[in-house]
Amino acid sequence: MDSDTYARLLKECIRRKSLVDGRRLHSHIIKNGCKRGTFLANHILEMYAMCRSLRDARHMFDKMAQRDEFTWNRMIAGYVHFGHLEDARQLFDKMPERSEVSWNTMIAGYSRHGHAEEAYKMFWHMQRAGIWPNQFTFASVLSACTRSLGEREGKQIHAGVIRSGFESNVFVAGALVDLYAKCENIEDAWNLFENMSERDDGLWSVMIAGYARHGQSEEALNLFSEMLRSGKKPTQFIFSSALSACATLSATKWNTSLHGYVVKVGFESNLFVGNSLIDVYAKCGSMEDAHAVFDKMPEHDEVSWNAMIGAYAQNGDGVEALKLFRQMEWTEITPDHFTLASVLSACASLAALEHGKHIHGNIIKTGFGFDVCVSSALVDMYAKCGSVGDAREVFNDIPELDTVSWTAMIGGYAQNGCPKDAFKLFELMLGTTSKPNHVTFVGVLSACSHAGLVEEGFHYYDSMIRDHCITPRADHYGCMIDLLGRAGRLGEAVDLINSMPFKHNAVIWGALLSACRIHGNFELGKLAAEYLLELEPDNSSTYVLLSNIYATAGRWEEVARMRQMMKIRGIQKKPGYSWIEVKNRVHSFMVNDRSHPQTEEIYTTLESLTEQIKEVGYMPDTNFVLHDLEEEHKEHVLCYHSEKLAIAYGIISTPPGSSIRIVKNLRACGDCHNAIKFISRISTREIILRDVSRFHHIKNGLCSCGDYW
Repeated sequence: MDSDTYARLLKECIRRKSLVDGRRLHSHIIKNGCKRGTFLANHILEMYAMCRSLRDARHMFDKMAQRDEFTWNRMIAGYVHFGHLEDARQLFDKMPERSEVSWNTMIAGYSRHGHAEEAYKMFWHMQRAGIWPNQFTFASVLSACTRSLGEREGKQIHAGVIRSGFESNVFVAGALVDLYAKCENIEDAWNLFENMSERDDGLWSVMIAGYARHGQSEEALNLFSEMLRSGKKPTQFIFSSALSACATLSATKWNTSLHGYVVKVGFESNLFVGNSLIDVYAKCGSMEDAHAVFDKMPEHDEVSWNAMIGAYAQNGDGVEALKLFRQMEWTEITPDHFTLASVLSACASLAALEHGKHIHGNIIKTGFGFDVCVSSALVDMYAKCGSVGDAREVFNDIPELDTVSWTAMIGGYAQNGCPKDAFKLFELMLGTTSKPNHVTFVGVLSACSHAGLVEEGFHYYDSMIRDHCITPRADHYGCMIDLLGRAGRLGEAVDLINSMPFKHNAVIWGALLSACRIHGNFELGKLAAEYLLELEPDNSSTYVLLSNIYATAGRWEEVARMRQMMKIRGIQKKPGYSWIEVKNRVHSFMVNDRSHPQTEEIYTTLESLTEQIKEVGYMPDTNFVLHDLEEEHKEHVLCYHSEKLAIAYGIISTPPGSSIRIVKNLRACGDCHNAIKFISRISTREIILRDVSRFHHIKNGLCSCGDYW
């Protein structure tokens, strides 16, 4: 065989990424005594470099008696391709002569591997060396500006593009449009795009993606339609950008239309497009459609699994997220830090401590314990499962704490009724390089709110503005209004609302309405409810809270009027339910629930507990029955609330003396809170109750909230 034949065979080895065949071919060349000139030696070197055997490629390079420009560039390109930038630079610096290709290879390598400043410097060195950039140079250095440097440096490069006459080059124009779009200068991006006489797939893609990323979803979708009218067929990347715009708009009609077009042009089995469809349906809350897309996909990658698990976790369906995670564990795909953070979030939402501990064990085995994102998710999971001690242990083991880690632990202390620990940790944070953000202060202020620490609340609120230059957001005002409202300072709460520099939202009026319920302020509660109904006319919580205020005062006609209003408007009250995790399984209960297989035993146990706690002083508080019923019937209704059923099941299903952890999706009623304190005393159990707003750690008849909630 001659050199040309060997060269073609070596190219085939590169195409198939077959190092084994490449080695055999190299041996055959040596055995046959084929004369290896620079031409054939370069092809052997290229084969080793592209088949990931850089050591063999370098050995070949060093043995070559004669090297041409291709030899140097091919070896440098091999190093660059696999991220060995130091080796590439050392070889580049030793080159006897550097061509346009040599410079472009180094600039592209630095840009692709996140060394934007080095790419930018080398761009200027190239010109000082007397070599003028071409379209590939400009595209690479603009990409570096887009990733890390910014618009100022990008504009300098843009000036060079104009001087060189490359502004109409579609490849360079795409890089410029991408730069301006990602630097929030969407107007300049559009002007460049609009002035292009020729538009390739890449240019359409970056402009549609720019609009979608900038929140201008309608413009993105209109541009997508214009592209179709021009006769262009979408690529997987264009489909992804258009679908991203649908997600921002929550545009169900567009979703269906685009999905239909995806099927029509044969992209349904495309992994990238399938993942985008899952994402858009999930963000629009259409989990059935998302799951249907997932099930139809011929293959899944880590992005597919992460999208589904993350979507279920974010949509509050922790059970389904955990089920999918278990399915993923049976595949060959290894969970990454995104998967683990999402599934830990699912455990946190369910307060599924045993599941969380199992995942923690896997994290330790796989080495993700040092990942700050995963560690922060672990802190959050333990805190939301009421195991604040375990949360602190994980926190203490994080090698490099960042703002997210500190915030997770401070928020955990706040939720679990440990304000002093939250304040102490916050002061420690101030002595580090991590800076508190607006979420950190939500944690600190909620710690004040849960404990009724009004003066401390104002101290931290003022410090947030004065010392940390953080402008209060709706969440901060909500915490302060909740703090003042719980303390009975409703007038000050109203004054704070009136001083807000932006339009009041549902968080603000919701906090005030809750305070009015606590203190029985009917008139102010009615005003807050009116504002809430304007903002969220379909939110059942507002009707229920106002109805509760009327019921507490015995104003049953008003209660009936509110219920009639809900009926006319077709608004369903959100059902209250509680759940408990036992032996890695979550058991849910509703009021008067008789669906559990152990119903008889649960009811017998609860009735026995009720008799026992009555003997030691418990008196049912029938004020919490918000129906106009006889007193005896009210007591019967109170007895079978969902949290009491969950506790009864916990007592019969867990070892004596062990802690019982339950979660309620709404605020626990006052009678249940009081009854649980008595149950904890007679059963010698710690009962940890998480309701919609906070934790109650109840032990020996005492609650961590100090009955301030």
